[in-house]
Amino acid sequence: MGDKLRLYGFNNLTKSLSFNIYDVCYARTEREQRDYVAYIDEQYNSNRLTDILLHVTDMIGAHVLNVSSQDYDPQGASVTIMIAEEAMVPNLDGETVVAHLDKSHVTVHTYPEYHPENAIATFRVDIDVATCGEITPLSTLDYLIGSFDSDIITMDYRVRGFTRDVDGRKVFNDIAMTSIQDFIDPKILQNYDAYDVNVYKINSFHTNMLINDMQLQDYLFNTDVYEIPPKQRLEISDNLRKEMLDIYHGTNIY
Repeated sequence: MGDKLRLYGFNNLTKSLSFNIYDVCYARTEREQRDYVAYIDEQYNSNRLTDILLHVTDMIGAHVLNVSSQDYDPQGASVTIMIAEEAMVPNLDGETVVAHLDKSHVTVHTYPEYHPENAIATFRVDIDVATCGEITPLSTLDYLIGSFDSDIITMDYRVRGFTRDVDGRKVFNDIAMTSIQDFIDPKILQNYDAYDVNVYKINSFHTNMLINDMQLQDYLFNTDVYEIPPKQRLEISDNLRKEMLDIYHGTNIY
């Protein structure tokens, strides 16, 4: 990443990452759909989500101030973690003080649901990481992608505010970047189709990713692929892909 940027005072940039993943599944009957939602609800309950977010907090070098978690009835969970960065800041008379930046947080929400007609169930996870100062959430992307069954991923990264270098020049982004994809392992990227919508003028970056190899068996809940007639397999695969493409492009294509 090059030499560390030398700043006047402390880094007060606000960096926010919104990370959404979708896991798509075929649940043939109403009972299977309920079982799928229950399975997802148990797999990603508030305890497991808390563990994931605590690891994210540790990865970015932040300190946990408070944890709030909740499981919902009939489904879904939320976790919010208030975090802080301890930064050593020289004051005007040359002494050093500790600045406690407590305007940062990590949150996660889950949304299991299923289509009322075509037996497609979709599980969505929304994760938001907001930080102040030198710490950035971009280094956690590989871990977050690997923590879930990520068929479709949408990511937004935005840097707000400004800080100053030692010459007094304003700095609006302390990381040289052209795309969120620059911070994702190439071995992960090769499994996805991806596109960017970036607005460099305002340090706003957006990336969408769609899994490019779909094996039908991986998307069947409590059903073996060979229990399904070949013609129906094609229909299910088509419906799954249509659902994923709609989400990937953010519009009702089909």
